[in-house]
Amino acid sequence: MSALVLRDIAKSFGGNQILKGVTLEAEPGEFIALVGPSGCGKSTLLRILAGLETPVSGEIVLAGRDMTTAHAADRNIAMVFQSYALYPHLTAAQNIAVPLMMRRLTRAGRLPFLGALVPGRRKAVASIQRDVREMAASLRIDHLLDRKPGQMSGGQRQRVALARAMVRRPSIFLMDEPLSNLDANLRVHARGEIVDLHRRAGVPTLYVTHDQAEALSMADRVAVMIGGSLLQLASPQVIYDDPQHVEVAKFVGQPRINLIASQVEEGGTVALGGTRCRLADHAAAGSAVTLGVRPEFVTVIRQGGEGLPARVERLEFLGSEVIVHCRLDAIGETMVAKVSPAEAAGLSAGTPVRLHADARRIFVFSADGGRLAAAPLSDTVVREALHG
Repeated sequence: MSALVLRDIAKSFGGNQILKGVTLEAEPGEFIALVGPSGCGKSTLLRILAGLETPVSGEIVLAGRDMTTAHAADRNIAMVFQSYALYPHLTAAQNIAVPLMMRRLTRAGRLPFLGALVPGRRKAVASIQRDVREMAASLRIDHLLDRKPGQMSGGQRQRVALARAMVRRPSIFLMDEPLSNLDANLRVHARGEIVDLHRRAGVPTLYVTHDQAEALSMADRVAVMIGGSLLQLASPQVIYDDPQHVEVAKFVGQPRINLIASQVEEGGTVALGGTRCRLADHAAAGSAVTLGVRPEFVTVIRQGGEGLPARVERLEFLGSEVIVHCRLDAIGETMVAKVSPAEAAGLSAGTPVRLHADARRIFVFSADGGRLAAAPLSDTVVREALHG
């Protein structure tokens, strides 16, 4: 049984439809990253799941129970916010203890001074302090327990926020861009920590980010959201190697995928120069399509050979690889290749080259953005350039 099921979740604000029937299932212990550009609805979806927003329609099922209308306090869900949301006047230990105090102490027991008179409070407080110390030790922040948020670094505050979420033993973790306030080096380190904590906790985690590197490196499955719709949910490798929509292909991958407008030819074929593919899906001759090929599958040919004629516009040296930006002679479009430093040796702005795209790695997308099945007819490249 799935630990979490979202069915046809829709949400609108002032006539603007933010979520358009999102459906998603998470298995026990699964880490799912919700990725997409700002404004695509991923944070809104998380807030609906947490009970902080109410969907216009749809259903939320947690561990087999319908929780669509349940209050946030009844869902046993822990959420880590982008801003960490730590109480500035409380120490780290007190911040971590907040959810336990709300659960284990009565309203009277939480009162200052008078609360000490409530029967059983001393035992409950001792258990809370013990759990706080154990959680802090597991996150290696036990030396920070007496500090307030203003006395901690961004990374330390992030760990305290994680400890506060984990100490209550929730059924699901929700994380809304928890690393966005950290510097680049600390973010890389924190990724590994979060994945390790998730595995130890053994509960489903939904992690919202706009950073594709975080999504691909951390998640068991990645959900790509664009414009309020969930376009694809699959493993990171499938998302990258087999995108089912042009917007997924555009969003995932750095540098971005090369996209060239083209048309279906007679016999249901498409061509990128002389590299031809036959469509398995029926498409009328003349139909508009978009051809996509990732930069690492574009070969730069400097002397002789056959391919799409182009000129180098600029190069980006990134250490182990070089990004070559070229302008196609025939149609003026930019095409990007990712090559090794050895392959880029001798190239400079203005160098005439020819570009060859691997036919086995060409994606074909229809006018509405959907992926069309295609198979290479030939891997031979001819001298003709693309025709619009």
